[in-house]
Amino acid sequence: MEEKPDEFLHMEGINKSFPGVVALNDVSFGLKRGEVHVLIGENGAGKSTLMKILAGLYRKDGGSITLDGKTLDFMSPREAIRNGVAMIHQELTPIPDMSVAENIFIGREPLRLGLIHKKEMARRTRELLKMLDSDMDPSTPMRRLSVAEMQMVEISKALSYEPRVIIMDEPTSAITEEEVENLFKVILKLKEAGTGIVYISHKLNEIFRIGDRITVLRDGMKVATRNASELDRNELISLMVGREITDVFPKRDVPIGAEVLSVRGLGIKGVFADINFTVRSGEIFGIAGLMGAGRTEVVETIAGLRKAEAGTISVNGKQVVISSPRDSIREGISLVSEDRKKIGLNLKGSVKENMTILQLRRLSRFGVMQKRRECELVDGQIEKLRIRTPDRNRKTMFLSGGNQQKVVIAKWLLNSPKVLILDEPTRGIDVGAKAEIHKLIVDFAEKGMAVVMISSELPEVMGMADRVLVMHEGRAFGCLDRADLSQEAIMRLATGHAGGKV
Repeated sequence: MEEKPDEFLHMEGINKSFPGVVALNDVSFGLKRGEVHVLIGENGAGKSTLMKILAGLYRKDGGSITLDGKTLDFMSPREAIRNGVAMIHQELTPIPDMSVAENIFIGREPLRLGLIHKKEMARRTRELLKMLDSDMDPSTPMRRLSVAEMQMVEISKALSYEPRVIIMDEPTSAITEEEVENLFKVILKLKEAGTGIVYISHKLNEIFRIGDRITVLRDGMKVATRNASELDRNELISLMVGREITDVFPKRDVPIGAEVLSVRGLGIKGVFADINFTVRSGEIFGIAGLMGAGRTEVVETIAGLRKAEAGTISVNGKQVVISSPRDSIREGISLVSEDRKKIGLNLKGSVKENMTILQLRRLSRFGVMQKRRECELVDGQIEKLRIRTPDRNRKTMFLSGGNQQKVVIAKWLLNSPKVLILDEPTRGIDVGAKAEIHKLIVDFAEKGMAVVMISSELPEVMGMADRVLVMHEGRAFGCLDRADLSQEAIMRLATGHAGGKV
């Protein structure tokens, strides 16, 4: 890739290897002032690695970085920020006991007479949040925030540096559609001010809406750099995965059997109230709604992570008492949570350890692990779910997002659940891995499992679900049959216009 005269940032021939893995092989990338340059590819393609090198988090093994004609090699994120390069990370790392303002300005707090000027810090924080149309209180401890609110704080922190280059790694993965619109307004302001933006996302509708140029990486190598206007969705997918994905939502009609899960009048004061629905064998039951509608809280209650204050839960026609995750597991309910890295996985543990953590008693005989049986179970799941890993002992931190998600699913499948609950099952994974996860979900339903799926992506809900319960501010506003599904119908209910049958 020859450096273009109008590119003020240029990365040439970048190489990076980790033990046993070539992450980047001779990758070049450029950025113009006032441009949104989308960086896209499947998980493991090298996108985040390339940007972490630019942001000073990783050291490159070879190649060069030029900014405004000056060759640079950032030794740390602080040095990158000093030179005008800031990054919004996909993996949120808040300091939970510190406030919003303290998280944004940590290490560079405004001072007055040698002391931290808290009022000034709060004022600056409010200004940053106002850019995103957020009225969040700067004094709120981070631990009280939702994932979406934490994401907004991370974006505000990056903006606070007033960077010349801002890297956005999956910035909309956990925020609402309204917050996405606010972010896009900010991006347009940054473009007008001449800021160069590198935008990493798996959401193709966003890419074509916000992107000026698109660079595609595959297996650590650059495949193409094209103007966004020259590409269509199918061609972009083909460049990303090296093959055509003809059916991202491989929904098949399967026989719907008897009622497996019944929820009646479920509620927790101040969180959600009077939730009613049933899920049958072979059915994929979607739950939709805007961020904060209470979707996750409902399924966490069914899975025993929260304690219901009202209502009943029945499995196979029998009312059950669920006060803990152990109770839900015993009743055949498994929850794949939305935050796989925080809750679903031990990232430092191996694929085998993560899969069998719930099976230790079953795999023990007189206190001794049956190693051969354990390996057979794990290898069976690796093959069945097509998990890409060198072996069962690979640490999960080194797997792509899609394969990490498959490990979490495999862990719960080993419990032979009657009800499988999937909360944002494809968040943060690429289009190829999404298609694979979707196919697995359909396979589970075809085998008679009752599947509950939460998704913030309306095309996913519409493409996969047999029925969709739509929530608004902690209440169920309607349930739509597959034949009645449309983005307009779902959004009408999600914004509080009642209708539909439950």
